Order: sequence, then C-alpha cells, then structure tokens
Amino acid sequence: MDYNQPNTSPLRPLEFTGAGGLRIAAEAAGESDAPPVLLLHGGGQTHHAWASTALRLAEAGYLAIALDARGHGDSQWAADGDYSGDALVADLACVCASLHSPPALVGASMGGLTSLLAIGEGPPDFARALVLVDIATRLEPEGVARVLDFMSAHTDGFASLEEAAEAVAAYNPHRKARRTAGLRKNLRQRDDGRWYWHWDPRFLDHATRSSAGESLVQQERREQAAQGVHIPTLLVRGGSSDVVSAEGARELQKLIPHAELFDVQDAGHMVAGDRNDVFSNAVIDFLRRKLPAVS
Repeated sequence: MDYNQPNTSPLRPLEFTGAGGLRIAAEAAGESDAPPVLLLHGGGQTHHAWASTALRLAEAGYLAIALDARGHGDSQWAADGDYSGDALVADLACVCASLHSPPALVGASMGGLTSLLAIGEGPPDFARALVLVDIATRLEPEGVARVLDFMSAHTDGFASLEEAAEAVAAYNPHRKARRTAGLRKNLRQRDDGRWYWHWDPRFLDHATRSSAGESLVQQERREQAAQGVHIPTLLVRGGSSDVVSAEGARELQKLIPHAELFDVQDAGHMVAGDRNDVFSNAVIDFLRRKLPAVS
C-alpha cells in the first residue's frame, strides 16, 4: 500500500482490497508511519463526511484514513448485494491487516456498529482504541426509523441539487443550510438528469426496520460484542440525538465500564457534521491520552 502517492490535495486517494476481492476506496491525510486512525462513516454517507476531521487528525500527528464502505462512494458495489454487518466487518478486517500497525477505529452509526463487532468479536490486537460516534448497544426505535425513512424516501433521486438540499434541511433542521457544492460529493447525476445518493440502494435490504426498530445488527449481538471490548473506548453522543439517548449511553458504559462519554451539545445523530470542531477536539484529546502520536 502506497500511502505517499503524489496528489495536490491534502487528502490523497487510497485503495484497499476488501472481502472477496471487493475494491474499497479511501482518502488519507498524515504521515505514512504515524499511528493509523480509520474513519468509518454511517449508512448512506461517504468518506467525505470525515474530510475536516481527517485533516485535524493529520495535524495532530496521526495517519487518518477515511473509508468508503462497500457499496458507498467510490467503493465497489457488492455483486451479491451483501451489505450485512458480517460483510462490513470482513472488509474492515482486510483493511486493518494491510496497515503497518493496529489502528484506532472511529465509527459513526453504521461504521460504529461495524467497529464494535470487529473489536468485540475479533482478536485482542484488532485495534488499539475505539471511538463510537452516536451509536450504542441500545438504539431508540423512533430515531432509527427516522434515519431509515429519510434514506428510503429518495431512492428515485432528486430533480436538482437544490431539491436535495431541501430534503437534507427538512431531516436535519437545526443544522445550517448545506451548500449544493458540498452535496455534489455525495450525489451523482445519471443519464436521466436526476441526482442520486452515491450508494447502492440494495443496502436498504440490510438496514430495514424490524418491529423493535433495530437495523443491521440486533441488540443482543451488540451487547455481547460490547462485553468483549477491552481497549480504550470513547462514546461521542449528539446531545440532541434521537438515536442514542442518555440512558442508552449509560447502558453502554455498564457493558464497557472503562468507556468514556462525551456529549456534544446542539448536535444530533450526525455529530461530526453538526459540530465538527467540538467533535474533532474530543476525538483528538482522547487519542492523545490513549494513543499518543510521535511528535
């Protein structure tokens, strides 16, 4: 893996091989021999969700690598439509095995579930630290339903970038209006002229709600995995999140007694996007204490 390929952008493109030879796209920032930090986005997002945080991590002395999950962004779509938790964990294991040392994992929503399973069910040296971003063992059904309803409502695309921006604003009204230029990174215009989210809609087959309002990974498995997490752990929760409640955060700490909790006020489920400076500061502070970078 060449981490130092020439590129004029502070973020340079990378490519990994996931499970079954699936191509996994990524972007990186930081020195190639610095402690690696893998950034795993939520369902329906892409690695662009981590751009600002990745640059901050690089400035702090880490090798930040933001991945596109299978079927998302520039990563390859699964021919068999397998976007299960097990498939995501298998991809993550392949990526980690190619790094020069075990990484810290920073996972939001789906990326956090993937990280939790990989660490809790995997070998003890899988990763060196874990940051869960608004994801826990107990999820609030109404919040999960709202996320999935938003994703399911727009599989037929948007007539314009402005229409997409209005849909995002309706879902997340407390965030500042998003510029259409930024949305271009997460949308692709097809031959019919409409703009579509940059992910395989078959992903929704694995993210559908059950009667309990769960998604991707059931609660019992999440709880069992959490009890197997023995590395430094931080839960960054959106103070206004409707997916992870204060009670849900406390339940996670019962299962992972050493886990730290940081609430980001005036942030919802999309913590890193809502209050990126506060979020990035919290992650860097945690990593500096638990996984110091060589200065």
